[in-house]
Amino acid sequence: MPSIVKTLKVVADPNRLRILLLLKGEELSVAELQEILAMGQSTISTHLSQLRQAELVEDRRTGKSILYRVSSAASQAGILNRVIEQAGKEIAEAGADQAAMRRVLRKRQDKTRAFFDSVAGRMGKDYVPGKSWKSLAEALLRLLPPMVVADLGAGEGASALLLAQRAKKVIAVDSSAKMIEVGREQAQRHGVKNIDYRLGDMEEIPIGDGEVDLVFFSQSLHHALHPERALSEAARILIAGGRIVILDLVRHRFEEARELYADEWLGFSEVDLESMLRNAGFAGIEVTVVDKEPDTPQFQTLLAVGETKNPAS
Repeated sequence: MPSIVKTLKVVADPNRLRILLLLKGEELSVAELQEILAMGQSTISTHLSQLRQAELVEDRRTGKSILYRVSSAASQAGILNRVIEQAGKEIAEAGADQAAMRRVLRKRQDKTRAFFDSVAGRMGKDYVPGKSWKSLAEALLRLLPPMVVADLGAGEGASALLLAQRAKKVIAVDSSAKMIEVGREQAQRHGVKNIDYRLGDMEEIPIGDGEVDLVFFSQSLHHALHPERALSEAARILIAGGRIVILDLVRHRFEEARELYADEWLGFSEVDLESMLRNAGFAGIEVTVVDKEPDTPQFQTLLAVGETKNPAS
């Protein structure tokens, strides 16, 4: 951190405090900050430049955009946190800024949802990175006998149909109404009656606490705006001693995936996925690379498993 005098000078501006209030909770682009704060691009960029020079914000590139957030060093500064907290109470626009930010984030989610609505009914015919039968088989080998399973980000329900062969019940959750419709039609066509399709977001799962034995993410976690929240929700709906199985991509640099497949994240490293699972309250975590595609961009598939802590153990 720079000198306290320089820091206080930078945060003395109310508009820079508004930006810090927003970036403390979310990563946002210049365009999103423009929409939220109703300020020009040059004004936003100038404020961000000053905040960066003061080491109060940092950025990361995601596709064609650059997302800004409060820096890790600033997040650990007690004095700055108290200043930002107090600013939230005193700045008149703070409440409206937060509401505007929620609208902007919903637009991000709508973009992903629109993509899946557009491909509903033909996902099996199109290429989807990481959805290999080998990786799916690796996950199925770790499944226990009949149980209640939540398939999160279920899409058209291909995995749900497989799981339903052994499960007592599969609750298939997806944010795309058209995907849910296609999934229900496929289940009916195959005479499968133990799949319950529900419309909902994996960060706010429409399932009660402790209702399922197993949570399954198949190439869906990288579509979550906040993967950590999705994993915390997964822990919430699991019974004590329940298990989680995740199939996702190893972190890659194929930026086109953001546009081609509406990917929010370009996969995850083994370390990051293990850390997120641990922070969500899972134990007995194993993260393994189980497949590598031969063709460029040579996507690799991660398999992660873990279980909720059992108070009786």
